Amino acid sequence: MPRVPLRWVLWDIKDTLLKVRGSVGDHYSKEAERWGLSLHPAEINAAFQETYRRYSSRYPNYGSSQGQTGQTWWIGVMRDTLAECKVNDPALLNTMANNLYQDFCNAEKWEVFRDSKTALERCSSLGLKLGVVSNFDNRLETILRSCGLLSSFSFVVTSEEAGVAKPSPAIFHQALQKCGTSADRVAHVGDHYVYDYLVSRSVGIHGFLLDRDNSHKEGAVPQEHRVVTLDELPSRLQDLMIE
Repeated sequence: MPRVPLRWVLWDIKDTLLKVRGSVGDHYSKEAERWGLSLHPAEINAAFQETYRRYSSRYPNYGSSQGQTGQTWWIGVMRDTLAECKVNDPALLNTMANNLYQDFCNAEKWEVFRDSKTALERCSSLGLKLGVVSNFDNRLETILRSCGLLSSFSFVVTSEEAGVAKPSPAIFHQALQKCGTSADRVAHVGDHYVYDYLVSRSVGIHGFLLDRDNSHKEGAVPQEHRVVTLDELPSRLQDLMIE
């Protein structure tokens, strides 16, 4: 049976195409400085990690099934993180959390990996259409626009908008509907072994694992499904475009 040629590439975003610049603690401590407070980034990072885990467990996918929005969820995380670091004034907590929520829409909070834009351009030049499937809140389009990446994509599916998050296959099914084609004409690339690689392959998509730290070199991922940089991806995709 002849192979169906590839037409689309779906992309994860965070830790695939971009990452937080520096650390969360760095950004929160700078906001605190604006209000005359001295908070240590390492203390903030520890408080954030614990608070983020707690919220993700109690209110998965930004609490979308519990009446929350990404904004209310994140402001809760930010308030509780700062409160753990002994910021006690409720009005100040609200102000700082709202400021941080808005600030993370800006490009200066994010670092685009050096291979991201070139890979997107090379994939587009092959005639492939590009879309986004990301566990992210609805600020994502604004962030991608700010970072100069949004115009590369035909659509963006966030887990907040979709109402489901990876590792649910349902978010990939929503993306396939937007592609308007069958799964065997679609590839996906992301940095998470389960959420990106295994789940995309479970629905028939050609999943690729971006393994920037080379941690899956001896793992269960076939070498032809694994890339260490995005520079390697276009040639892998080109192989799938041959009928």
